[in-house]
Amino acid sequence: MILILQNHTENDKILIIFHKYGCDFLKKTIMRKYARLIARKGANIQKNQPAKLYASVDQYEFITILVDECYKAGASKVSLEWEYQSITKLEYRHRTLKSLSKVEKWEEEKLKLMTEELPCRIYILSEDPDGLKGVNQEKMQKARIARYPIIKPYRDAIENRHQWTIAAVPSYEWAKKVFPELSKYQAYNRLWDEILKTVHITEDNDPDAIWNEHNRTLREKCDWLNSYKFDYLHYKSSNGTDFKAWLIPEGIWCGGCEMTKQGVVFNPNLPTEEVFTSPMAGKAEGKVVSTKPLSYEGQLIENFSITFKDGKAVQWEAEKGQELLTKMITMDETACMLGELALIPKNSPINESGILFLETLFDENASCHLALGAGFNDCIEGHLDKTNEECRALGINDSMIHVDFMIGSDDLEITGYKDGKAVPIFKDGKWC
Repeated sequence: MILILQNHTENDKILIIFHKYGCDFLKKTIMRKYARLIARKGANIQKNQPAKLYASVDQYEFITILVDECYKAGASKVSLEWEYQSITKLEYRHRTLKSLSKVEKWEEEKLKLMTEELPCRIYILSEDPDGLKGVNQEKMQKARIARYPIIKPYRDAIENRHQWTIAAVPSYEWAKKVFPELSKYQAYNRLWDEILKTVHITEDNDPDAIWNEHNRTLREKCDWLNSYKFDYLHYKSSNGTDFKAWLIPEGIWCGGCEMTKQGVVFNPNLPTEEVFTSPMAGKAEGKVVSTKPLSYEGQLIENFSITFKDGKAVQWEAEKGQELLTKMITMDETACMLGELALIPKNSPINESGILFLETLFDENASCHLALGAGFNDCIEGHLDKTNEECRALGINDSMIHVDFMIGSDDLEITGYKDGKAVPIFKDGKWC
């Protein structure tokens, strides 16, 4: 401990001591409150339902609390899938493409078991936004493409049949990227504070009540949009965005909580500020310009634009990450088409914080965004009674990727059109 404290400011020393020895207070209050929210409001674990957690090994402290809360919520068993970016880099450096591409029998058995047990799945994000910088992207892409046909049937088999949620906790590496002007320990604690604000948690509030009201507000926006049954949306901004996306006639707008076929309500994203829909695959025209960096596969893509014709991305440019952007858009035949349109006003709490989180879970809730790749069956009216194939036939895009990128700006205008009639939706980046 003395060695760790050397060469740090007095303020840092206090933070280090607190992190090493004083975190019991956080565990008993804020961290446990957050873990409870994830288990009960996010995943909404049902009595005697298995739970499956995905996290980085350096988050063992919070994950221990989360596992405890999962059991308290009624989980029959909690299993964990650990990962670590440094080890991932080593795997791509040393393993052959053939080895990386193979789906082992035991992996298939695990996937099969998941379709039978239908565990709720909880993803805890904490990765360094460009922690995989230097990894051979071509090798990574080819391995994913090779594995996808084997994994996809299992993924489709659990569609709308289980709860899942994504949340985040800070890591030192991520925090330092977000707050480079602060020391490692100050940045870490600051990122904790900011994450908790986004999910509406303080020491003395009732986050369940706040989330119930928040979901109601998002639902009101969805109901308003659904009442128009727009044919298409037109996006326009002074930064060069001039873009039209056509909607699915049977499509609906969603936001906040979702429901499984069994009638279990859950919140897939903590936090969330968006209302969204899946557009008609193959029907989009024009150019969109990004307004925030995109962290994809552990690397950053910055200042990019994408031009669509006949529903497909046909041209793209990036000041940073051009090669990675190309690999993303060409991942498969349908990665070049859109899977999501999401509306978030510039006065959302996350955007007003002024913080660029460098993590899509947060940054997508600060800005209107689009997503390349797979769409959501949830965005089809009556989707719980439809098969994946029926949803695809109606216009939901199917792809091995789903990547959100932000296009919201201070002067973004979005207009909905129905039978030639224009209805203002966004003006100057906010709801009309």
